[in-house]
Amino acid sequence: MRAFGGPGGESRRRRAWRPESMGPPNGFSLLPWLLMGMGAVSNLLQGRNPHPVAAGVGVFLFNSLYVAVVMRAFNRRMREAPTTWWLLGLLTAVTLALAIAFGGPYLLFFPLLGLAVGSVTRGRRVPQVVFPLVVTAGVVAGVRDGWGAINVAYGTFISSMVTAAVLALSETVKELRETRQELARTAVEKERLRFSRDLHDLLGHTLSVIVVKSEAARRLAPRDLDAALVQITDIESVGRQALTEIREAVTGYREGSLGTELDRARDALTSAGIEPVVRRSGPPLQPQTEALLSWVVRESVTNALRHSGATRCEIEVAGGPEQVRLTVSDNGRGTDDESGPGSGLKGLRERVAAAGGTLESGPVPRGGFRVVAELPVEALVSTELEPTE
Repeated sequence: MRAFGGPGGESRRRRAWRPESMGPPNGFSLLPWLLMGMGAVSNLLQGRNPHPVAAGVGVFLFNSLYVAVVMRAFNRRMREAPTTWWLLGLLTAVTLALAIAFGGPYLLFFPLLGLAVGSVTRGRRVPQVVFPLVVTAGVVAGVRDGWGAINVAYGTFISSMVTAAVLALSETVKELRETRQELARTAVEKERLRFSRDLHDLLGHTLSVIVVKSEAARRLAPRDLDAALVQITDIESVGRQALTEIREAVTGYREGSLGTELDRARDALTSAGIEPVVRRSGPPLQPQTEALLSWVVRESVTNALRHSGATRCEIEVAGGPEQVRLTVSDNGRGTDDESGPGSGLKGLRERVAAAGGTLESGPVPRGGFRVVAELPVEALVSTELEPTE
């Protein structure tokens, strides 16, 4: 027979023993250690203590204070509160009183006190609190129990230091786990924003081109059927290209080619009856820079097609040894559409800024609209910001 009743038994067993499946330590995990004080309780029940009332009250106070301290130790706000340190001080005083007054099994309250101290102290406070406690335990136990003091001092040191180390490690593991989860959430959100942004920019431009070419086909159809069919063929080509680009955007492997984007812009402007003037100079650009400039060309041309009413649109790419400048200007009325949430240029401005560049847009004094983007030749890789809705 297979363990756990089937082929998946082994994997279930491994999952059952993962650290994540075990709950974090809490105050209840330190309560069983109170059994170390059973020697003092037995001493009382057997009538060996000459002052049973005082000893009984002391044992009761010790246990009550110990429970109060360790239960508060696992909540950071409560652990660092003055009340917790007052309770720990009272616990120390009761421990000293019982050990000095009665000795014997009551000396075992020092290791228990060490557990409480280790559960409360963190960081630099640990040696500052633990070492004086160990010395005090050793001195008191030495006076009361002779050479047995070594065991008491050693037990106090181990209980306090190990407890502090284990709980500090547990908190560190918890913080790392939370950080890992936050990084995973951030990665998912970043990918969602990238996908949303790319779909907006792709579909916005593609649909604008399809609308323009459809209008051109409608105008040409009554008088020139062949020219209308050319426009319809272009619509089919644009649609197929859009499907390819959407698939690339979904998989995250889309990289824009500036040359290809300039050719598409020239064709879209011509179909809309806008005279295109495209000039490009300078050395070849890095893929990241080309991709970002392609988005700027696409968004600027889309705005010219939608809003400008222009008859002429100039696109100029001028590259230098350290910086490249892209200028898109038209003679229409234009708009940067910054009043609403659907501003593509606003989103592009943020992405260009994240890549170490600048993007400015606005009306030209002599009439028309202009978009100017400047980028370093090697744009920064991290350009994933808010989606251009």
